[in-house]
Amino acid sequence: MIVEFRRYTLRGGRRDELIDLFDREFVETQEALGMAVLGQFRDLDRPDQFVWLRGFTDMPSRRAGLTAFYSGPVWAKHGPAANATMLDSDDVLLLREIVPVPVFDRGTADPETVLYATIWYWAGPLPDSVPSPDETLAMLRTEYVENDFPRLPVRDEHALVLLSRSPLRAEVPAQVVKTDNLRLGPTRRSTLH
Repeated sequence: MIVEFRRYTLRGGRRDELIDLFDREFVETQEALGMAVLGQFRDLDRPDQFVWLRGFTDMPSRRAGLTAFYSGPVWAKHGPAANATMLDSDDVLLLREIVPVPVFDRGTADPETVLYATIWYWAGPLPDSVPSPDETLAMLRTEYVENDFPRLPVRDEHALVLLSRSPLRAEVPAQVVKTDNLRLGPTRRSTLH
């Protein structure tokens, strides 16, 4: 599966407004167009950050789904309100699953749950095989293809994203030049929790 790891910087105090709108209007409407809304999160250490993951079967289905959604009636009606909460929505990694993102029943997330996202940025392209640390819940790597929906930019990074239920204890590979660590609290309707 192709996965977008999306990090939005929001206007001060408007994160819950976006989450309410997103969970109410943008989950089933994207899924009806063949996309998978895998998880929505509050960044627990950055009060103006919203993180979410969106999945696609492949790149052609990504282009078709995004085209249908962003030119469709739901985005036309609710997109301006969503955009009004945001300062930046272009912090996006385009990834491929190595260890698939698990999904659970929507609406059953415990508000006390914390997921950890560790992002290792490599100096160059990732090797073909990367070992998965024992505590990894999911692992995703940069998908080296052209972004065929340029209306939504993606970052040109060599990244490995590891999702876990506790802080990662694995040794950082020598080729890693930068690490981001996120503590994520799932929204009520997140399927990843």
